[in-house]
Amino acid sequence: MDYATLEMLSPVFVVATALGIGGWVFNNWLRMRHGYPLESSWGKAIYPKDNNEAQARVQLLTQENAQLRAEIGAIKDRLASVERIVTDQGYDVARQIEGLRDARNGIGHEVTQ
Repeated sequence: MDYATLEMLSPVFVVATALGIGGWVFNNWLRMRHGYPLESSWGKAIYPKDNNEAQARVQLLTQENAQLRAEIGAIKDRLASVERIVTDQGYDVARQIEGLRDARNGIGHEVTQ
């Protein structure tokens, strides 16, 4: 190959190298975005380091999920109680209590008179 041919092919080599590196970066970005483990040049997963680490993470997430579900269940129960109070004439309860107090105070005044 003479110098003129190499000079004409050098942009092709540069573009091919840039496309290869860009493809590698894009591939790794897609893998990370969708939760796949990154791999070394030999195809071995880089993260998580070992299977025990992944199992520990899954166990912690499972425990946290159970705690959050229990908390949501308690909140749902409390919300159902509040809804029942509001929809079952809950606002009328205060008026009834005041009516009972007035009746008791009225009876008390009648007895003392």
